[in-house]
Amino acid sequence: MDHIELLANAAAILNQIDLWGYVFDILGSILIIIFGMLLIKLGNRFIDNILKKKARGYSSERRRNTLIMLLKSILRYGIYFFVVMIVFSIFNVPIESILAGAGIVGLAIGFGAQNLVRDVINGFFILFEDQFGVGDYIEAAGVEGIVEEIGLRTTNLRNFGGELHIIPNGAINQVTNYSNGNMRVMVDVGIAYEEDPAQAIAVLEELCRHILAEKQDVLREGPTVLGVQELAASSVVIRLWAKVLPMEQWQFARYLRQRIKEVFDEKGIEIAYPHMVLLSKGGGQEVDHDR
Repeated sequence: MDHIELLANAAAILNQIDLWGYVFDILGSILIIIFGMLLIKLGNRFIDNILKKKARGYSSERRRNTLIMLLKSILRYGIYFFVVMIVFSIFNVPIESILAGAGIVGLAIGFGAQNLVRDVINGFFILFEDQFGVGDYIEAAGVEGIVEEIGLRTTNLRNFGGELHIIPNGAINQVTNYSNGNMRVMVDVGIAYEEDPAQAIAVLEELCRHILAEKQDVLREGPTVLGVQELAASSVVIRLWAKVLPMEQWQFARYLRQRIKEVFDEKGIEIAYPHMVLLSKGGGQEVDHDR
């Protein structure tokens, strides 16, 4: 009985040692994960500070923001990888076998991961060719929005309604960038056929000189009156043209239309609108109604 009791006590002690060993392994893994999260935060702060100091060397704020997002993404996934490898080693998981088997598994699923490979390759060329950057307003894959993040696999766009579109880079076959270079603004205004086009053009040219002084911070060319663009069914259409800074084209067009309405009202020039003329069968007086 004494031998049996000794063996039982020895087994209990060994079980306690194994239990404490697992506890220490779990605590060590938690500490490694916390340390990895701290490294990510410190690395992100370091990237921000370094690129802010060297921002003058970049061609634009857009490229700087894009590079910051890319470096943070690479740092995050790199630390994730090393943290997982260290945790595996703590629990005596054969890392060499996993890494060796990864090649075989990768080959096995390679044919099923063509979309992933296409996303990564297309993402690389988007970044390399600088097709667009963080902060740009673009149209891609059938949606429009401001670029919030560019990764090697996906691009995040947020539209003016607040919705976030996460687009695989492989689906971006054609991009319309509304923020690359000065933007052209074209505004058409229709005046009634009873008005004198020469007088209207002279009034608009005077307005353009005032707007040039009012909006010189966003204007790059113009505004200029191009002249009569079209003889429409119920109006003489006059076109104005200008070039403004990126992302200012919509606001400037709205401002230009408002100023045209104000100056035409002041000068008594009628902006065309649809009319409907009613004729009575008895040959009575014609009645002109606004539609």
